[in-house]
Amino acid sequence: MINMKINGLPVSVEEGTTLLEAAKFLGFPIPTLCFMEGLLPYGACRLCVVEIGDGPKAKLVSSCTYLAEQGLNVRTASSRVVKARKMIIELLLATCPQSKVIQDLASAQGVHQQRFRQEHDDCILCGLCVRMCEQQMMAKAIGFQGRGEKRSLGTPFNIKSEVCRLCGGCIYVCPACQLRCTYNQVENAVCNGCANLTPPCLEKEKFDDMMCYMEPCVACEIKNDKK
Repeated sequence: MINMKINGLPVSVEEGTTLLEAAKFLGFPIPTLCFMEGLLPYGACRLCVVEIGDGPKAKLVSSCTYLAEQGLNVRTASSRVVKARKMIIELLLATCPQSKVIQDLASAQGVHQQRFRQEHDDCILCGLCVRMCEQQMMAKAIGFQGRGEKRSLGTPFNIKSEVCRLCGGCIYVCPACQLRCTYNQVENAVCNGCANLTPPCLEKEKFDDMMCYMEPCVACEIKNDKK
């Protein structure tokens, strides 16, 4: 067994356990987008980042791919982690603003603005469709092409794949292809139709870590009732 700490709580986990699995087992919520049960973790979206280590050597890592280590100190909701997640969501919103999955993540994480140039709805390169096609449907009909800004998804040589069975699995898991939000004004890119309030423990830098992990936060609900 591996002994470590998550949000100050001493825990023991089996070797090979990811930080995401350990945190979820203990009830600490971590948002995810490119992660899905039954598919190998890919770590593309970086939304599941957590902070490991202490002091100036502390760093952010993707919890879905980082394995538990002996003596590791993990923080799943420090102010640094929350700020990083909000920035990632803003970037995702700039790429695919009408994705209900991303809009719901924005609301849940307290993102109320999107400061980057908004593009037309586009692939966010999460890799869910590629892994679904290969690991669950055993087809490998689609895959990544190119690198950097030219990176995209498609079939080999961009021609109709002979192994594709038109099962629709790729569309089923795609955040850009699922339910759509009709709220698409460029100047107001974030819908917040399902908005949750920012945890008051992190407001105005009162604390460096979230004080509770309840969903919804009781303090947030009380604060909302007073408005």
